[in-house]
Amino acid sequence: MSFRYQKRVNLSKGAGINLSKSGASFSQRTGWGSIGSRGFSIRTGIPGLYFRKSWGKGGSGLVVYLVVGGLILSALVIYNLARLLWFVIVYLYNKVGKKT
Repeated sequence: MSFRYQKRVNLSKGAGINLSKSGASFSQRTGWGSIGSRGFSIRTGIPGLYFRKSWGKGGSGLVVYLVVGGLILSALVIYNLARLLWFVIVYLYNKVGKKT
């Protein structure tokens, strides 16, 4: 039986540094799972069941990490722009509707 040590230091909403006996790593938690410098995990919605994948020892892990991070960031930007556009449309509709 071996001992295990793990500690998470939260930096901001969802971002943090994970400390363990094998070293430190950065990760970002989202509603869909988490992505970090050593791999990613996806939540299934079923308690205790998730999918976890490591990047591996090769040099391609950083590229995949950056691509997946860019996709998540792009999705968040598009989502927030759509929400902003919706609020502007509703605001203008209510403002024009009150004048008549």
